[in-house]
Amino acid sequence: MDVQLKRGLLEVCVLAVIRNKPTYGYRIIKDMKPYVEISESTLYTILKRLEENEMLTVKTVEHNSRLRKYYSITGRGLGRIAEFKEYWKDMEAMYKFIIKKESSDD
Repeated sequence: MDVQLKRGLLEVCVLAVIRNKPTYGYRIIKDMKPYVEISESTLYTILKRLEENEMLTVKTVEHNSRLRKYYSITGRGLGRIAEFKEYWKDMEAMYKFIIKKESSDD
């Protein structure tokens, strides 16, 4: 898979996890695990990039005598998910065309 495409897909997956409620890194990995494997280093790189692009905000909270960062989605992050859904409709249409052409060429 194209590296840039995969990176973009992972970013949207992370935003989708955060969309419904603020959450923290380990929980994000756990929520994504049934669908896609993501390492901690990859996740935290994505989270930093999303924060820099103002798609999420970070709040540090003490939990069991340790500091834990909770990530919340912003309007810009929600907009990124909406953009992805529109993009995916186009990709799906192209995929269906390719599959249809393959079966009609046989």
